[in-house]
Amino acid sequence: MDVWLAEPATGPELRAKLETAQRVRAFASASLGLPDNGSYAAYAELGRPFAVWNVYAAPEFSVEPKSECFPFAGCVSYRGFFSEARAREHAARLRAEGLEVFVGGVPAYSTLGKFDDPLLSTFIRRPDEQIARLIFHELAHQLVYVRDDTTFNESFAVAVEEEGVRRWLEAEGRGREAAAWREARARRREFAAQVAETRSRLAALYRQRLAPEAMRGQKHIEFERLRAGREALVPVAANNAWLASVAVYTRLVPAFERMLAASGGDLAAFYARVKEVASLEPQARAAALR
Repeated sequence: MDVWLAEPATGPELRAKLETAQRVRAFASASLGLPDNGSYAAYAELGRPFAVWNVYAAPEFSVEPKSECFPFAGCVSYRGFFSEARAREHAARLRAEGLEVFVGGVPAYSTLGKFDDPLLSTFIRRPDEQIARLIFHELAHQLVYVRDDTTFNESFAVAVEEEGVRRWLEAEGRGREAAAWREARARRREFAAQVAETRSRLAALYRQRLAPEAMRGQKHIEFERLRAGREALVPVAANNAWLASVAVYTRLVPAFERMLAASGGDLAAFYARVKEVASLEPQARAAALR
């Protein structure tokens, strides 16, 4: 990053964002207890709108996503591609198998501390709080990561990013932006709760012994109910795979927020408790998060 900052040709907007990212990175380790390493000390221009395209898939009558398994990350609820074309080819193959699919672009990803992850052009020009959110989120994956439990990992990282951005904005003396962040956070919580309700109703529907056409009709009603008044958030083609793409990032966030509150806002105590829960067997881990 220092090379970009020292380069006279670096434009003022990019320079300001890189300087913001430096402050965010320092705050992440000094004030949030996140890993202090070479991640986000360098910058890379990718020349594409997203770092990765994730492909989610789910059966027509199930809210549970299809898992994809890899050597280091374990089994996750999606498959990522650096090429949008390859992502859509994979989605087409899954669709041909009778699965519902959703392809979503992602601005950042984590190598879980195996490499020094760089700042990317896919998110560096976003608003400051979004830059902070992404850095805190990806560093949280380096702190705690459970193989074969995408929802645990993503929900924990979201809880860290939400609390981290709030603290960072307040530390920067950006009270108006901190207030706006809290309001946006409340809206995100409300939407996540609505998605969770829809997911629960659909899960109950799929357990019924209905004819496929009758079940499709009821399923359509549920998605239309969710979309009503939320057209900007819920796509026209929303399906079980899209629902999974939201749920993995939101379903357990309230549980982690309760855990943070029970720790008195002490992040070190919170992380220690999260690591304890992470070490449990799947059933015990799920019970601890209820």
